[in-house]
Amino acid sequence: MATSAKATAVAELTDKFRSSNAAVLTEYRGLTVAQLKTLRRSLGDNAQYAVVKNTLTKIAAEEAGYQLDAQLFAGPTAVAFVTGDPVESAKGLRDFAKDNPNLIIKGGVLDGKALSADEIKKLADLESREVLLSKLAGAMKGKQSQAASLFQALPTKLVRTADALRAKLAEQGGAE
Repeated sequence: MATSAKATAVAELTDKFRSSNAAVLTEYRGLTVAQLKTLRRSLGDNAQYAVVKNTLTKIAAEEAGYQLDAQLFAGPTAVAFVTGDPVESAKGLRDFAKDNPNLIIKGGVLDGKALSADEIKKLADLESREVLLSKLAGAMKGKQSQAASLFQALPTKLVRTADALRAKLAEQGGAE
């Protein structure tokens, strides 16, 4: 590969690292072309899965500002550049790896932070963004209902206390 072609490849990979929310490095040794095609489809439109050269990828990651462990670049490497929901892509990779043990998740980055393979698997166990947002909205709605009932209870309690005081005063005035 000519030096200018390498420089272009590094620039493209650097742009992909910078424009992605996350990047997951995998080893694909032993996977067929058909299996790789299935993997790309399972990742959906949120991720681009590319087979890369280790040295060029390491240089590009460093230029993008990521300090990744050198062990991530051992063996044949492919990177899933995630532009959408990283949880969804992590689930796609995890599920594909369950069915195809030749795919090994090595590690990656999420929002500038290096992740180990175990952390990516934990990320895959999270619920999707939409589910988490709906749970948050439900919790917030519940807190609003509690606040409304609390604010409604204060005037009601004041009125009951005033009525009880009035009744007690009426008893005392009538008893004298």
